Amino acid sequence: MMEIRQAQPGDYPAIYQHVQQAFKTAQVSDGTEQDFVEALRKKTTFIPELEFVAVEEGKIIGHVMLSEQEVKTEDIHTRNFLLLAPLSVDFNYRNQKIGGALMETAFKKAVALERHAVFLVGNPDYYSRYGFSQIQAFGLKNKSTIPDQFILGQELVHGVLADINGELEIKE
Repeated sequence: MMEIRQAQPGDYPAIYQHVQQAFKTAQVSDGTEQDFVEALRKKTTFIPELEFVAVEEGKIIGHVMLSEQEVKTEDIHTRNFLLLAPLSVDFNYRNQKIGGALMETAFKKAVALERHAVFLVGNPDYYSRYGFSQIQAFGLKNKSTIPDQFILGQELVHGVLADINGELEIKE
């Protein structure tokens, strides 16, 4: 029976191995995703309460983490939303809605922590199934070198991104 729970520091070595293995069979990967997870944890934008693992029979089969993501709005205010990076599921457990369950758990906790929108870099065909849209739909401009079609966002609280005009820069 699979369970989803908050990641603990004792899970970090297993998460590293899981992410490394999961991205070996991913559609898009640069092979450093496991190092990216460790780097995110060292930043002040890391939110430990928003890192989750899916576990079955004591083995980590899925992982997601959300960290703070800055959006610079035209009125010069900076708003902190969230960045989903990365999401991974063990190859043998894909197409069983584990990724969706991880996101749902993380998003519920994010709303409880008063975080109201999330952004990511990913496959639009996959993430649109979970309510993500290109950020231009929210009046945001992509300020990174990543092609626009892969920068996606979602409101966790309806209307929070209405009339927000601004810039989003996701660091690679």
